[in-house]
Amino acid sequence: MNGALKVGAYALVLAVVFGGALGAGRMAGPIGDAEAQSSQGAGAERGEGEGSERGAHQHATAAKAPVVPAGLQVSQDGYMLMPETDEVKVGKRTDFRFTVIGPDGSPVTGFTTQHDKKLHLIVVRRDLTGFQHLHPTQLGGGVWSVPLKLPAAGEYRAFADFAPEGAGPLTLGMDLSVAGDYRPKPLAVPAETATVGDYTVTLKGDLIPGRTSMLTLSVAKDGEPVTDLEPYLAAYGHLVALRDGDLAYLHVHPDGEPGDGRTTSGPNITFYAEVPSAGTYGLYLDFKHGGTVRTAAFTAATSPDPEDGGASSGDGHGHSHQP
Repeated sequence: MNGALKVGAYALVLAVVFGGALGAGRMAGPIGDAEAQSSQGAGAERGEGEGSERGAHQHATAAKAPVVPAGLQVSQDGYMLMPETDEVKVGKRTDFRFTVIGPDGSPVTGFTTQHDKKLHLIVVRRDLTGFQHLHPTQLGGGVWSVPLKLPAAGEYRAFADFAPEGAGPLTLGMDLSVAGDYRPKPLAVPAETATVGDYTVTLKGDLIPGRTSMLTLSVAKDGEPVTDLEPYLAAYGHLVALRDGDLAYLHVHPDGEPGDGRTTSGPNITFYAEVPSAGTYGLYLDFKHGGTVRTAAFTAATSPDPEDGGASSGDGHGHSHQP
């Protein structure tokens, strides 16, 4: 298709656990072949990882049967993500529509509310820029619609995060190809802070492969700590993690929630995550203050495990970049 939106499926090349969700994959072809190509993961078991007790929205692998990591395929467990919009142009707001097809071949119309919404749509370019966290509306008949504006040409990945009624949570992904002069951006230089308007967010903590890592993000405005963060989607902050290269997906939530008696409204927001191996990850923090939702974006490299003599590679520093 000339300048058209393309949808691809992903096949498993390595099953790993990132809080039960992250792993590696490769593109396997257009949507016409998606069901057959992703059938290897269609019957895989799913469950809640240990991180769910800490508020993380995670999908766990079965003990013996590997599963395709979240977001790397367009079809899973009989559910398929089907776009109804075939073209997205650079800089033009598009009424982007899609449908979730169920195991019986019919559009799914019933969804369980998760974090105040029935479906979350994450869109990001493959160089980890252009991040958007969107919430489509239902038009009826199983069709979802959302205004979508992509600022630059290139290959994007869209993730639909949802839970059909009577089924567990799923994350399905599809590719968006926007025609034009694609110039991927390199990751920014190492930094522990990201600036979003008048706000500065500081990232503390190390991602150590195979271990649960505590990440603390501190929000300040004009140099002063923000202590009155506002609840956004039933939390004081949301963290999406994407693995560089394959864009395996994990939606993490803070340790606690507003009103639980132990969680404060800032400046610190704490998350727990587990990465399975050395690598680079894009981290995107959504927070709300003054009635506006903002996104702070980081690139984090894993750190060596001090207990194994530093066998894992990585510089252990965060890199900030604009979403």
